[in-house]
Amino acid sequence: MIVVSLAAMVFVMLILHVGMGGSSQFQAGEVLRAILGGPIERGDTTSHVIWKLRLPRACTALLVGGILGGVGAVFQSLFRNPLAEPFIIGVSSGAALGGSLMLVTGLSAMFWGLGMVAGAFVCGMLTLFLVMALARSRGSVEIHTLLISGVVVSAMLSSALSLVLLMKGHNQTAVLRWLLGSLSTTNWESNAILAGALLIGIPILYGKTRAMNAFALGESTAHRLGVDVAPTKMTVLAIGTAMTAAAVGAVGIIPFLGLVAPHIARRLVGVDLRKSFVAAVLIGMVLLLAADFLSAKTMDKPVGAITAVLGAPILLVLLRRAPVPAS
Repeated sequence: MIVVSLAAMVFVMLILHVGMGGSSQFQAGEVLRAILGGPIERGDTTSHVIWKLRLPRACTALLVGGILGGVGAVFQSLFRNPLAEPFIIGVSSGAALGGSLMLVTGLSAMFWGLGMVAGAFVCGMLTLFLVMALARSRGSVEIHTLLISGVVVSAMLSSALSLVLLMKGHNQTAVLRWLLGSLSTTNWESNAILAGALLIGIPILYGKTRAMNAFALGESTAHRLGVDVAPTKMTVLAIGTAMTAAAVGAVGIIPFLGLVAPHIARRLVGVDLRKSFVAAVLIGMVLLLAADFLSAKTMDKPVGAITAVLGAPILLVLLRRAPVPAS
């Protein structure tokens, strides 16, 4: 019942975002008619505004929110840490560096305008491989070593990003605005990439939720319970990193959302990841739709700044009320 209610909230928030997320406002009926009627090239201003401007942006918020919420939930279970988030092993720094390099070198228009997404995805995955290589010891990867390696690599890549910004000062404002999270320039092409990441990645991660529940008892216990630990760990890390890198490439870094959404989900449906994972995906969608609605209403302030300002107090309140374990 809670999941159905969350799905209804996603639908309502989507219609609200499309109808009122800008200077002109449309009634819910107008929005639904325009969406169901499909894009109309000429003669209908409402359809043009909704399909060319409002709907692509709202769909981006929905897709990115779902990706970050779902990846945050499985990463918190994998690392057995309620403060884990999608960016915990440095993927955000790698993806940010890749996207920034494409932007400052003028290559962002490559691949039908998806150059930044491509650059962020490639560098995000390379970051994962580097962190895994550094963390591997005697043929295995321990979680605590993986976290330390992620922190070190993230710091190194953040420094490299600072050098890129200093060397290309004339593009600094554009890069910083993207890094702070912006959905104002999204399009249907980038949404196709995000939809692919969501539709492929979410079912795969959901298929690992039973194993992730066993991880809460420790890797050795999970192994005794029949979980193939190493392949499961690698699959979750690879799929989660790929999805996060695609999200960062499309909209920049959105902080706190992937951290807060799983906490709210566990409050609502309990710690069983098979339930809280689905709830975290839907809550991530609602939260980012709401944050971007506020962004659109405040002269397109960076949505990442809004999620940080709103997410930090929410997380503090949740943690003060007897924090719920990751699984």
